[in-house]
Amino acid sequence: MTEEKHFRKILSFVKRNGRMRPGQKRAIENLWPVYGIEYKPELLDLNLVFGRDAKKNLEIGFGMAENLISVSQSKPDEDFIGIEVYEPGLGHALLQIEEFGIKNTRVMKHDAVDVLSHQIADSSLDSISIFFPDPWHKKKHNKRRLINDEFSQLMAKKIKPGGIAYMATDWEDYAEQMLKVFSNNSAFENTSPCGDYCERMDFRPITKFEKRGKRLGHGVWDLIFQKI
Repeated sequence: MTEEKHFRKILSFVKRNGRMRPGQKRAIENLWPVYGIEYKPELLDLNLVFGRDAKKNLEIGFGMAENLISVSQSKPDEDFIGIEVYEPGLGHALLQIEEFGIKNTRVMKHDAVDVLSHQIADSSLDSISIFFPDPWHKKKHNKRRLINDEFSQLMAKKIKPGGIAYMATDWEDYAEQMLKVFSNNSAFENTSPCGDYCERMDFRPITKFEKRGKRLGHGVWDLIFQKI
């Protein structure tokens, strides 16, 4: 068994169907050919996808796309790809892209590990964002967490020197794991002046999910690491 196959044995997500609204379903049917990128195990030419040479940013697990839509609107001179397997989230993202006339955003529905491994060229991304990934909070399920040593090494291969890894979680022990993993990766340096967590990123909107967590007394930990 190869190292890659061993790494791929455990998925970091479960495909939850969720209830799709009629508009979300129509968006996937009608807008996917325009704004969706199909998974194929071959490298993408991102400049060809977007029709220009600009900064390229990837968000993994964008949920209902609050951050993806907000940041793509605020940075029209950069390009954004969002990966999500939750179909209502994909449908909502496509609706927002169409409604606001967003030209610099594309979406994908596939495992982010496969996408990074096979479709994204090395040193081609200016940033990767992972906000509130599934915490797999039961100890026996911790091994399913996306952020681990192997995945941080994969991220390091795909991010350009000077590029950024943005992360946030509302589970303290996962925040500690993220901090340890990236602190131990010599390809990155922590941008926090204290060497641990950063202030909340001003560009990152506070989602309904995050507001609910705060009402329940959850803390939120933001991490920003730069590729050396």
